[in-house]
Amino acid sequence: MGPDRNAHIRNFGIVLLLAVAVWLVPGGGTGANTIRNIFSVLFLGGMFFFGYRLYMEHRDTILGLEERQRGLLYGASALALFALIATSRLWNELALLGGMLWLLMLGAAGWAIYSVWRSYRTY
Repeated sequence: MGPDRNAHIRNFGIVLLLAVAVWLVPGGGTGANTIRNIFSVLFLGGMFFFGYRLYMEHRDTILGLEERQRGLLYGASALALFALIATSRLWNELALLGGMLWLLMLGAAGWAIYSVWRSYRTY
């Protein structure tokens, strides 16, 4: 585990102390929401950057696909993005039907991306 065996216990204690501070300090919930929003913006920015890098590295391959396959790939990516953006609304407001619709959208997007990949790998 390394030279400091108590590092995990120390780190857990720090996280626990911060959680108790947010719980007990007046206005801690607002501060926690602010930090959560900052982290979500950073995460989304990282995901967009990852998508951009992925596209730039495989641009020749993507542009070499047939028009139908490329359209299917872009449509499936848009459907998956829409499903991920609408996750909370689908699960909270529509309950069981929304959850089934969410799974259906992600499954259809995954199947479409897999079919494009499969047709790309065969001649």
